[in-house]
Amino acid sequence: MTRARSDIDVRPITEAELPEWLRAVHAGFLREPSVSDEELEARSTQFEPGRYLGAFDGARCVATFRSFAQEVTAVGGGLVCADAISGVTVTATHRRRGLLTRMMNRDLEAARDRGDAVATLIAAEYPIYGRYGFGAATSAAEWTVDVPRAGLDPRWSGPDDGGRIDVVDAADVRKLGPELHDRVRRATPGVVSRDDWWWQLNTGAVRVFPKWTEPYFALYRAADGTVEGLVAYEVDDKWGDGKQPLDTATVQGLIAATPAAERALWLYLCSIDWVTQVKSGPRAPDDLLPLFLPDPRAARITTQSDWLWVRILDVVRALESRMYEGAGSLVLEVADRAGFAGGRYRLEASAQGASCTPTTESAELALDVGELARLWLGDESAVRLAALGLVREERAGAARVADALLRTSRRPWCPDMF
Repeated sequence: MTRARSDIDVRPITEAELPEWLRAVHAGFLREPSVSDEELEARSTQFEPGRYLGAFDGARCVATFRSFAQEVTAVGGGLVCADAISGVTVTATHRRRGLLTRMMNRDLEAARDRGDAVATLIAAEYPIYGRYGFGAATSAAEWTVDVPRAGLDPRWSGPDDGGRIDVVDAADVRKLGPELHDRVRRATPGVVSRDDWWWQLNTGAVRVFPKWTEPYFALYRAADGTVEGLVAYEVDDKWGDGKQPLDTATVQGLIAATPAAERALWLYLCSIDWVTQVKSGPRAPDDLLPLFLPDPRAARITTQSDWLWVRILDVVRALESRMYEGAGSLVLEVADRAGFAGGRYRLEASAQGASCTPTTESAELALDVGELARLWLGDESAVRLAALGLVREERAGAARVADALLRTSRRPWCPDMF
């Protein structure tokens, strides 16, 4: 007998229910059904009461949802408190019963009450989260570099700017990586915070997946010894019929505080013996990688998609947290059917900062809260959204004013999956 919606109990789980919750996560993401003792032990250290939600049909967990504290970098370097959402699943037997809606509403209400200005997530499927007020705020592109075609000097053995590349181990990364990442994130809109757990998980100090393979790590040090770049990558083992090497280096993550560091790390990857192809992993769509190559056509985009999704919970704090390259004002009519952030707001912005206040003045630009999220980090164009009918000009030219205020010279980027 199928249970009615009201019979499904949606609530925070207890730590004792974590194994059952993890089994539901595995089912939702099509992983091995069983949960190893190693994974359970590792996940238990991150358990936070109240932020792991489950839907229970009797004793069985049939839907999962978790959130955790995060900071996301706004335009200009401001760090904004975010409710990061992950581990969202609904078991195939219990779809179309409103379970995700119940969990999402509960979590977003708690995030608003905590004072989080935004919520964030990486969407596995595009159509799901727009109905909850999220908008795709950054995009990602993955390049594949045909190394022999790139035109690079095959005799390249290191940077020519006085810096150097050092191959390092996981312990070095855990020691030196966090400070570098902190410098990078303060300069790049869309980058999210990484806690100690992230560094342990991505260097193998903590294991949650049975088939984890340790990557190679390399640092770029400037001439004065300062660490300015870090890359993690793996290399396959492939040979052609003529006994020629055809290996691919796949980047798991590359961050750099300067263009010189970024260039040196890409050239290093392209110089590794036997490597004939480099896969970049997710990068900003306007990444410099192709232009570091003598023949930019050697780098072709093989994947391009939405990446970080944002849900604005507090319009005033979100718009006041970022910087603006130009000066001007705009009255926004924000629709939010969930009731968190709707209203009419006057934005006054300049290079010195911004103020955003509720107002009764006539609206100049009307949009849904999800579309405001797409504009917030500077990636999307209000003119484009107006052409699509997703924002509405109440005053002619308001979309161009929005672009002049909100768009950025470089596109925002989130390097992480969570």
